[in-house]
Amino acid sequence: MAAARGQAPPDPPGARPAPLLIACALGIERFALRGAERGAHGPVSVLRTGMGPEAAERAVGRALLGADPAAAVLATGFCAGLAPGMHPGDLVVADETRDPAGRTPCTGTETLVKALAAAAPGCTVHTGPLTGSDHVVRGAERAALRAAGAVAADMESAATLRAAVAAGPRPVAAVRVVVDAPEHELVRIGTLRGGISAFRVLRAVLPAFFEWHRSSLLPRR
Repeated sequence: MAAARGQAPPDPPGARPAPLLIACALGIERFALRGAERGAHGPVSVLRTGMGPEAAERAVGRALLGADPAAAVLATGFCAGLAPGMHPGDLVVADETRDPAGRTPCTGTETLVKALAAAAPGCTVHTGPLTGSDHVVRGAERAALRAAGAVAADMESAATLRAAVAAGPRPVAAVRVVVDAPEHELVRIGTLRGGISAFRVLRAVLPAFFEWHRSSLLPRR
């Protein structure tokens, strides 16, 4: 039967939107993302990888074995801001992730920035390279990474996206919430107001992830 005027035609029989895999490391990040599986633009799953680049690379590689080859992957969670003036609760959208193993360009950065601004009005959004480390960065090391051009650091995003594209070409992105910054160094996530602020922001921005995913499914002209 023909589609009604003004309505999109139904998907062909058996067609399903490519899924979205959201990867995070910590239980508290996974808790902030609860309910993500009810996203509106196709199947969504949240993968807790465990801490560190090796754990992230293994977990994502396993998750994508036999998965839809067009599955989009988004790395998220908390990060250390590197630029002076950053505050807990600021958002970081990577235009690329980098670590000693190389660089991975991100997809749809501008779309993410706009969607995050709508999902979390009042939050500052920073864009630039997100660098990977196998440990928490402090002091002089933080300054050195900033001097090399990075805007933030975390332990899993670079490994997550590298594993994702190694499994096949696909949309990839990284969005992190600043929980630790030069003027606001964190001791423990659960005990400081900065950690609580970052948790609330991460919980609020899920709609932006879904908008990025929807955009990644559209045909490119």
